Amino acid sequence: MKLSATLVSLALAAVPIAGSAGQSTGFVTANGQGFTLDGEPYTVFGSNSYWVGLMGYTTDEMNTAFQNIAATGATAVRTWSVTALSNLTPPGLQRALDGSTPTINYGTTGLQNFGPVYPHLQQFANGSSCWSSLPDNVIAAAKANGIRLIISLTNNWSDYGGMDVYVNQILGTGQPHDYFYTDSKIIAAFQNYIKVWVERYTDEQTILAWELANEPRCTGSTNSVSSGTCTTTTITNWVKTMSAYIKSLDSNHLVAVGDEGWHNWPKSSDLSYNGSQGIDFEANLAIDTIDFGTFHLYPYTWSEQNPSAMDWGQEWIENHRSSQATYNKPVLMEEFGSGLTGVLHLASWLEFHRRTTPNDGYTIYPGTPIYSMEQNYAAQLKVRDA
Repeated sequence: MKLSATLVSLALAAVPIAGSAGQSTGFVTANGQGFTLDGEPYTVFGSNSYWVGLMGYTTDEMNTAFQNIAATGATAVRTWSVTALSNLTPPGLQRALDGSTPTINYGTTGLQNFGPVYPHLQQFANGSSCWSSLPDNVIAAAKANGIRLIISLTNNWSDYGGMDVYVNQILGTGQPHDYFYTDSKIIAAFQNYIKVWVERYTDEQTILAWELANEPRCTGSTNSVSSGTCTTTTITNWVKTMSAYIKSLDSNHLVAVGDEGWHNWPKSSDLSYNGSQGIDFEANLAIDTIDFGTFHLYPYTWSEQNPSAMDWGQEWIENHRSSQATYNKPVLMEEFGSGLTGVLHLASWLEFHRRTTPNDGYTIYPGTPIYSMEQNYAAQLKVRDA
């Protein structure tokens, strides 16, 4: 979903997942259809918090956020490394494109805010550079609360920048969204960005996985029509290229696509199953540099209510469960929402003493029945996986 539906629970119900939260010792690995840490099953359960490194929050506020999430029994948080914008003004910006020239923001509103653990390259206005050890913000807060991070490296949608910024800045405004996956200049710029992030955190055990993008599709927000040549093969080839590139830089961390899990089944007229979104879940899961699968679930938003949203959703989950077994890799349901009363609109939310975190309508409030439900469910999963 776009921003209005990105904050929802991670790694849920009928898809077998594999632990317990703890301090960041060792790297989480994929083992068959589950996850392991130091040779033991590891339950991946938690919330989405795209905003934690992007809103200019203090370290105390970040710590409060992770405390609230960890109190549900969560072991993981999915967050965003983006943004990609055309200037360096917004707080939390990690990357900007000035025309076709990429610029990395290494400062306190950029990568420093996310939080390096090891000395890294600090760039100055005069072009000089030095190695320095800087504050450890997002990662330190996650680590202190026993949380592992799944980091999405860009966004299909326009919120906080994303793919269309690359297209518009490098190729010109109004070019098709899907050129992000095929244009050599854009691929080089995105790989430059990936290299900064991945090499910076290669040895950081708090990171569970890199995700190539949040919900990649042939179409995006600002360019609603694709070039007409984008197919599932287009994005699958891009997934192969980018996941292999990350693995060439970092052999420690898992890699996933971050997609919604669209299928590409022959003769299907269902938009969720006919490959029309540009995603072939099975083809992507089969790639050897992809360690686990991801899918989302929004039956009302996707107009999938036949015979009912509940029945369709159960089948959607079971079909991804089947793919998990076929390819013998873990699969996470990263987002879901019903569009009804909010019962299934699960996301981390908290209120600071002077401001609130983003509330897009898909939220969990600490102290509410939904928050308690997450606590109970996390406990059940950990007993199952013990």
